[in-house]
Amino acid sequence: MTPSKTILTDDFGRKHNYLRISLLEKCNLRCTYCMPADGIELSPKASLMTADEIFSIAQTFVVNGVDKIRLTGGEPLLRKDFPEIISKLASLEVSVSITTNGILIDRHIDVLKQFKIKKINLSLDTLIASKFHSVTLRNQFDKVIDNLHLLLNDDFQVKVNVVLMKGFNENEIIDFIKLTQFLPISIRFIEFMPFAGNEWDRSKMVSQNEILSQVEAAFSSEEILKLEDEKNFTARTYKIKGFQGNFGIISSITNPFCDGCNRIRLTANGKIKNCLFSNSETDLLTPFRNGESITNLISDSIKNKKKVRAGMVTIEEMDDPNLHFDNRSMIAIGG
Repeated sequence: MTPSKTILTDDFGRKHNYLRISLLEKCNLRCTYCMPADGIELSPKASLMTADEIFSIAQTFVVNGVDKIRLTGGEPLLRKDFPEIISKLASLEVSVSITTNGILIDRHIDVLKQFKIKKINLSLDTLIASKFHSVTLRNQFDKVIDNLHLLLNDDFQVKVNVVLMKGFNENEIIDFIKLTQFLPISIRFIEFMPFAGNEWDRSKMVSQNEILSQVEAAFSSEEILKLEDEKNFTARTYKIKGFQGNFGIISSITNPFCDGCNRIRLTANGKIKNCLFSNSETDLLTPFRNGESITNLISDSIKNKKKVRAGMVTIEEMDDPNLHFDNRSMIAIGG
C-alpha cells in the first residue's frame, strides 16, 4: 500500500485527518431527533463491516494521513465484537475515541482502559429524568449519570453532547454550564440539525446567539472567558472563571465551521460520506470485498466535497426538506 497524503485533501485545501466510523445502526435509545418515529430499515447483517474489514479500511485511511478515529453508532457499545474492534484499531498509530449514550460504559470500561481509550463523548440532552424519558423513550437516566461519574473517577476526558431544542431543554443551558463548576467536563451545545425523518424545523433550533445571550444574562462579562479554539474546531469554546470544566457551541446551522472541516464519515455498511449533510455516498465495502483498491474511491469522494454544508450555503436552503429527504437519518450516519 503506497501512502499518498494528498488523496485526503479536497479542492479547497482542507486536509481530512479525522475518520468517524459508525459501527452499527442499532441503538438502545430512541431519541426523536436521531431516530425517525417509524424507525429505520436496518442494513442486513451481511452488509455491515466486520471487525477485520473495519480495521483494514481504517488502515487505508491511516496510511494516507488519518491520525484520529472516532467510533460512533447507533450505539457503538452494542457491537458484540466491540472489544475486538478496539484492540485492532488500538494497534494503529492514531488517537481513538468514542461517542456513546453512556448506558453500557460500565460493561466496557475495563476494555477502554486496557487499550488506553481516554476520550469519550457522552450524549445527554437533559438533566431531568422525566424529560430524558420523553426524548429517549427509555428509563436510563440514572444509569447514564452513574456512568458519567464512573468515567470521571477513572480520569477519562469527557465531553457531554447536548442537542438543544426549543420547548424541550433550552431552559437547561445554564444548569449544564453549572455542572462544569465542580466537574472537569466539556459541555457542547449543538444546534438542532436537519436529517431524514427528524421533522426538523428552524423554529425548534436554539442558535449560537441565543445560547450566548443566556450565558451573558447569567454571568458577568468578566466571568465569561473565551478559550482558544482547537485546530479544525467544531465547537467555539468558553469557560466560566473559576470553573473546572468548559463549554462550547457547535453552530452547524447559523455559523458553520466548514472552512476548517477535516472529517470523513464511514457508515456501518462501508460507505463514505464526505459531509454530514450530503446525500451522496461512495461504497467502499463492496470493492474492498472484491479485492479492489479503494484509494481512488476515497480520493474522488474527497475531491467532490462542497465548500459549505454539501452545497447548502444559506439557512433558507436548509429549510427545504427535499434537500434532506435522501440523506440518512442521524442514527444511520453516526454523527
